[in-house]
Amino acid sequence: MATEENYVPNAFDAEFDNFWDKVSCYAANSFPFAERCAFVEKAKDCNRSTNVLPYMRIMACDLNCVNEFQQVIFLTLFMAVCYEIFVLLIHVCHKYYIPALKAVSQFLRMNEHVAGVTLLAFGNSSADLFSNLASVKANVPVFANSLAAALFVSMVSGGLICYMSPFKMNAYESVRDILFLIFGSILLQYFLASSAHVPERSFIVMFLVYIFYILVNVADVYLIRRALKTTNAQIDALLVGDMTPEKRKRLSELERNQAIYSRDMEVEIFERTNSGPNINKMRYTTLKMGRSIRISIDKKATRNVLHNRALGRNWGLFKDLLTALKPITCEQWRRANIIQRAFMLTQIPAVVLCSIYIPLVDYELDKHGWNKLLNCIQVMLNPAMSIMAIKALLSSRGDSLWYVAMTEEYIYAVYSLPITMPIAVFMFIQSRTDVPPFYHSVSYSGLQWCGYHQPTVASDKVLEVIGHILKVEDDFMGATVKACTGSLGPLIANLAMALHGYPRMAYASAIGGPFFTIVMSASTVMHVKNLFGIPVSEANQTGNYGLNAFIFLILGLFSTLLWSTTLGFFARRSVGIFSIVFYCIYLLFAILIHRKIIHSFSMDLPIKAAFGDI
Repeated sequence: MATEENYVPNAFDAEFDNFWDKVSCYAANSFPFAERCAFVEKAKDCNRSTNVLPYMRIMACDLNCVNEFQQVIFLTLFMAVCYEIFVLLIHVCHKYYIPALKAVSQFLRMNEHVAGVTLLAFGNSSADLFSNLASVKANVPVFANSLAAALFVSMVSGGLICYMSPFKMNAYESVRDILFLIFGSILLQYFLASSAHVPERSFIVMFLVYIFYILVNVADVYLIRRALKTTNAQIDALLVGDMTPEKRKRLSELERNQAIYSRDMEVEIFERTNSGPNINKMRYTTLKMGRSIRISIDKKATRNVLHNRALGRNWGLFKDLLTALKPITCEQWRRANIIQRAFMLTQIPAVVLCSIYIPLVDYELDKHGWNKLLNCIQVMLNPAMSIMAIKALLSSRGDSLWYVAMTEEYIYAVYSLPITMPIAVFMFIQSRTDVPPFYHSVSYSGLQWCGYHQPTVASDKVLEVIGHILKVEDDFMGATVKACTGSLGPLIANLAMALHGYPRMAYASAIGGPFFTIVMSASTVMHVKNLFGIPVSEANQTGNYGLNAFIFLILGLFSTLLWSTTLGFFARRSVGIFSIVFYCIYLLFAILIHRKIIHSFSMDLPIKAAFGDI
């Protein structure tokens, strides 16, 4: 008989010793309500998987959920949290992110297409990359989820851009980007299907494909500008001397080329169109696309519109601060109807929080959004809070929450003050309240741009909690619901950019963003999985819905090539509706597969006998 003294631990004991380190937080849903709080407090995954709030701990411990009815009520509250995050995302994108992106693009002398496939595409898709890297050890079909997200952005986001803001596409650039996206998707699928375990050289090839894609876009802009310079020189040479019929014919050809080359040279800041489409009218869908007139902003005029040397340097200092922190103006409230007023009230927390934390740079506003006292405070507050939050996220372990760790990491925020406080004091002494300083636009645009990603990481976790509580399949959630919610950031950013008067940039991002998601994000995450010793194969990266998303993505991109060439590259509202309906068909297929009414495109796993042969 074995006694406690001579007992030899085995593999099962080691498994139970590490139980709380490895068990999923969502296993708490299989326990009775009374025992879930104790489980959640011990499971380290409940802390590691927290993005903003520990939803499972809140439900089990803080709210003390004891039955199914209360669980439904609390899930409704979580959906309200999702809505508030959505409102925050809209406000940040519309007021801060898009103006900053326009300022950075103009500073770097990019044209609309290059800015769309680089800055806007990376800004929209990088949050997905970081969230996947944070959960790299999770058993998640990364390639399938990336394909589903790419399909949503290219079809739904691209379709809404065409519907809300019809435009004339950049023919060569759009065809080239779509072909690159088709090539990248097929290449990564080939690498996954050609071997049981994907080698490292495959990911290096994918990385080089993306670098080549960026170089091709940059080289294209360089060649266009060089051709424009040569064309201008030829026109100047033809204008010298007498004008003959041959010269006039040649001059007409050169002027036509000049108009083509100079059509999209650099990003300009245009006046924002306040009259959006009336989507309540069905006739809007069939209206003829009119030519939109874009009026450039005089940056010097908006910068100096309130400048008055007769006033003091700090005239209206506190009045400007209170005006900037006011979430709703009286004029906006008077003009709004009851629904708009309700939406304004839900925006108040987001508006106040963003006004305090994120600097504003907008060439369309008076003084470009400059607020002397508030900006001096933000120079100290923004880096300190960001450093403290990032340090808390990095230092928090499985037995602690990130916001609890912030109470221990505040000292790192204090360390930043000796650097930022002299800068703030210098700004306060050197600047005026009625005109922005020369360093305002460049120095603040980076902070303003980075603030966009912070509200985009929380809604996924809320819906993941809801999905596990409702016992929805993980693969199905990733291919449908999470693909949509995770791509709300790109959707809102692209629509806002289109409504600001830049539909070409928005549509370039609707193709360049999915290309980054598949070629860079998915490849990087699978490469890191290889480094951790986690096997990467077609079976565990496509799941049950990956090939379904892959086939629909390729069909959708080929249909985009078809309608764009057929319609002379005029993006009409009808093709926007077609793209959205196409994505709805994909969702219908996914639901039928989930209900086991039809079979997915994936291969069935081979059945292995437990003993002997079958």
